[in-house]
Amino acid sequence: MKIVLLSAAYPYRGGISQFNTKLHQELSKENEVVSVTFKRQYPAILFPGKTQLVTEKDQVEVLKTERWLDTINPISYRKTAAKINQLKPDVLITRYWMPFFSPSMGYIAKKMNSKTKRIAIVDNLIPHESRFFDKKLTAYFVRNHDGFIVMSKQVQSDLLLLKPDAKVLLLNHPIYDQFGEKLDRIDACKKLQINPEKKILLFFGLIRDYKGLDILLKTLAKLDDSYHLVVAGEVYGSFENYQKIIDSENLKSKLTLHLHYISDQDVAAYFSAADALMMTYKSATQSGISAIALNFECPSIATSVGGLKEIIKDQVNGRLSASQEPVEIAEIIRNYFSNNQKEGFSKALLEEKLVFSWKYFSEKLRSFIDAL
Repeated sequence: MKIVLLSAAYPYRGGISQFNTKLHQELSKENEVVSVTFKRQYPAILFPGKTQLVTEKDQVEVLKTERWLDTINPISYRKTAAKINQLKPDVLITRYWMPFFSPSMGYIAKKMNSKTKRIAIVDNLIPHESRFFDKKLTAYFVRNHDGFIVMSKQVQSDLLLLKPDAKVLLLNHPIYDQFGEKLDRIDACKKLQINPEKKILLFFGLIRDYKGLDILLKTLAKLDDSYHLVVAGEVYGSFENYQKIIDSENLKSKLTLHLHYISDQDVAAYFSAADALMMTYKSATQSGISAIALNFECPSIATSVGGLKEIIKDQVNGRLSASQEPVEIAEIIRNYFSNNQKEGFSKALLEEKLVFSWKYFSEKLRSFIDAL
């Protein structure tokens, strides 16, 4: 089968790109796969981070890609569609995580030859920060696809509300296993220059409002000095409001701030040092961060929102808070440590890893394509 993957991919950085590299590698074992990505992903004015591309410091897996698509140039849409059609693919697989990509990817999918099946892997159908035109853009994208892969029941529900007759397959987000082996906890703490005697909480990934770092900082203020929070990730937007909480609650001594993109070679240290990954999200569909935590058998403590409650099973492999109130989250954290729940939860995560493999994901995807 000839497959074209159209999405963020090398040389772009981030979780979507990493996912597509792993998927390309797995599908390539039994199929002919071409990855098409962007000449320009976002215009600089719309990108809140420091760089969209991998840097010399990033030790990432290099993937051969065709950089054809400029998301803000309609002429590029037509040219990209024509080039893909020249490849005569059996299937086009796109990736949808925000309405910004609907005009370009929706158009390209629409222009595919009639024999080409069009599949979308949908991370998130309703944006975390929505705007009035998002629904129309999303509807345009959806109607130009034949089938959909989703990774949470929340996204599946959102999709079926928009398109009740959609052909959709729900699969678990595969684990990210490209970050190396788990480190000894004390060695990891030394690498990060944090005290291994502390109870270490980890906030990891892009810092955006919906991820609730403000809730987590206010939660930290309710905990004693035996707890230490590591915040590791690039800030999207301003850090000013978070800094105000840090200052007003006098949290500086209980915090380690690494406010930059975390390179692949450094990821293992953070998850090996952590006693728990903290996801005090205000909203969520599914989370690639939880897939990293699963790989390192690091339990999560999270708010019970969206797809998080599908991944984290309370009192089995992690803890869930029905409330977003810091005082209640703090009590769950204390309970987690006082009952020594990390070891048991980590064992449960180790057993779960077998059904979150890329091989399983790719085989189910291929069967879904064949059935369309």
